[in-house]
Formats: sequence, C-alpha cells, structure tokens
Amino acid sequence: MNTDQNPYTSARARYYALGLLTVVYTFNFVDRQLLSILQESIKADLLLSDQQLGLLTGFAFALFYTVAGIPIARYADRNNRRNVVAIAIALWSFMTAISGLVQNYLQLLLARIGVGVGEAGGSPPAHSMISDIFPPERRASALAFYSMGINFGILFGFLAGGWLNEFFDWRVAFFVVGAPGIVVALFVRYTLREPIRGLMEDRQDVATDTPFPEVLKLLWSRLSFRHLAIGGALNAFAGYSSSNWTASFMIRSHDMSTGELGTWLALIMGVGGAIGVFWGSYIAERLAKFDVRWYMWMPTITGMICVPFMIATYVVEGAYTALVVSIVPGVLFNVYLGNSLAMTHALVGLRMRAVASAILFFLINLIGMGLGPWGVGLLSDILSSELGSESLRYAMLYLLPAAMGWSAVHFLLASRTLQMDLEAAPA
Repeated sequence: MNTDQNPYTSARARYYALGLLTVVYTFNFVDRQLLSILQESIKADLLLSDQQLGLLTGFAFALFYTVAGIPIARYADRNNRRNVVAIAIALWSFMTAISGLVQNYLQLLLARIGVGVGEAGGSPPAHSMISDIFPPERRASALAFYSMGINFGILFGFLAGGWLNEFFDWRVAFFVVGAPGIVVALFVRYTLREPIRGLMEDRQDVATDTPFPEVLKLLWSRLSFRHLAIGGALNAFAGYSSSNWTASFMIRSHDMSTGELGTWLALIMGVGGAIGVFWGSYIAERLAKFDVRWYMWMPTITGMICVPFMIATYVVEGAYTALVVSIVPGVLFNVYLGNSLAMTHALVGLRMRAVASAILFFLINLIGMGLGPWGVGLLSDILSSELGSESLRYAMLYLLPAAMGWSAVHFLLASRTLQMDLEAAPA
C-alpha cells in the first residue's frame, strides 16, 4: 500500500473523519425525525389528516430523497465526495430552519421536499468515503458506526423537539434544530480530505465512469443483493413507520406529553438503537471471519426476535408497559444496515460504491420511508370511523410486525448466494 499520498494513514485521521461524517448523519436524522414528535401539534395547527402527515414524513419526502440520490451519487463517484456532503448538509439544514415559517400544508410539503433533496446528497458519498478510509475487514463496523447517526439523530430529534414544543412551539423547534447544520457543513468542507479510492484494498482506481445502467444490471444480477435490498426495504417499512408514528400512538392511546415521551423515545430508539446497529454489525463482522453468511444471518435472527415484541407493544395496557416492551425492537430495528451496506459495496467496483449505496437506499427508502409512514396513516384514516382515536394503534399492529417477519425471510434467502456473488465481484 502506498502510504505517501494517503491522508488517512493514522488512526486519528480515520476516526476523526468517521466521527465527523457520523455527526453529519446525525443532523440528517435530527432534521428528518423532528417532524414526528411535532406532528400532533402541527396537525392541530394546520388542520391536517393522518394521510397528509404520512405524506410529509413518508412518500413525498422519500420520492425526492430517493430520486435525487442517484444523480448526486453518480456525480460523487466521479468527483470530490467531501464537497458533495458539505453542500448537502448546508441545504437540508437551511430547509429545516425555514420549515418554521410555513403557514399551510403546501408550504410545509415544499420545505420537506427541500430537506429530502438536500439529504439525498449526504449518505451515498459518505458511504463511499468510509469504504476508502477503512480496510474491508473493518468496513461493516465502520459503516455501522456511521449508521448510528440515525439513532443519535432520533435521540436529539425527540429530545429537542419534544421539550422545545412543550416550552415554546413547533416553529421554534425547527429554527433551533436547523441552524447548527450550517456550521457542520463548514467543518466538513475545511477539515476533511478526500480519500484515495481503492487504496485500502490495494486496488488500482482506473477513474473510468461506469454507466448507471451497468451498475444497476450488475447489482440486480446478484440474487443476494436482490434479497438483501428487499429485506432492508421491509425492515425500513417497519422501522420508519415506528419512528414516525410511535409518538402519535403514545399521545393518542396513552395520553403522554411530548416532553416526557420525547425523553423515553430518545433513550429507546436513540441510545438503544445506536447500540443495536453498531454491535449487530460488529458481531457479524467477527463471525464472518468463519462464515461470510453471518452478515445476513444477523438481521435474520434479530428481525424474528422483534416480531413478538412489536405485537406486544400495540396490545398491552399502560403507557410504560408499552414503552418497556418496545425497547427490544427499538434496539434491533437497524441491525441490518451496516451489514447490508458493507455487502453491497463488496459486490461492486471502486467507482460504483456511491451509486450502489444510492440504489440500495432508493429501494429501502421508497418502500420503507415512502410507503411505510404513508401506509400507516392511510390505514389509520380508514379505520378511524370505526375505532376513533385507537385507529392508529391497530394500523401499526396490522402492518408492522408482518413487514418485519417478511424482512427476516429475505435476509435468510440472501445468505444462500452471498458467498458465490462476492466471488464474482469486479476486481
């Protein structure tokens, strides 16, 4: 390995880059998650339906997030990825802040679309950078650490949003949470260096531009990728729906305040989820030294464990019992993420990684983030005439455990061809 030009020869440089990119992803999810703890107040203020709320947090956001992600990722695979990340966080932070100025549903929808377009430029380039900063045998845990930004973002989003809404209002919450991202963008631009592609694997970067259809064709020809992508999408269907609707469920069915509830959910989905996403990949990485299929077996096992606890969350009596039961799925929801990203990158060439991440995220977010929250909101509206305020409880009960169990089946199927597909990966 040529270390003369490598800006990440020292552990300090590698972990600084990983830490800063994780902070970026944390802001990504703070800005994204904030709406879910505020949506009951926004619903009352702007006179919205559950289906409209589901579109705000789901399909409308996910559509622009996923569609914009692919061309941005293609640009990042050919150009400086650090600069793409810096511009992206500045844009989505600005759009979050101005969400506090909206006066109607259309304006809020447009602001959320702006957040989605900005956030589309965050993860695929960051994934690609991390894969060039860390060697293959440590890639899953590095990507899992980065993915903890989801849970850190949920933690701070629930905490900040819940208490700011209780003491001030939802508009102030958007202002306070959005503005600091501009500062983070400056740190990314002026303190990170672009990693050298392929250096950690002693692979020569030939700087060729692989057309998008070829990347898509390559990935889709790998049966393991098809199943891990579908498994990830179904897992995300359950996870995003839970993170977006649990606050409303607890407020409606258990009459909790946003401040107390935000603290509970910050600990369960934030702290607990961060533990799960990192250690799930860390353990799989160690076990994969003996059998690479552990990268897929781990989300299979954790997905099946989640199902009975998810059912119990929606049927038990008492707010605190429901919250305690929800700890298990809260910890295990995102175990799949680091493993799936690492395997996706291992299946493709050096200048395909950002696009490969974007393709994976397109499927995960369109189905998971797009259809999940919107589907729950739609079913809740359909059931409301019969069940009233309990309609959301049953919409989540009917949809989410089934999606999680189905997800586990696809991860198991992905494990069957993973070794063969990895051996056929481009040099």
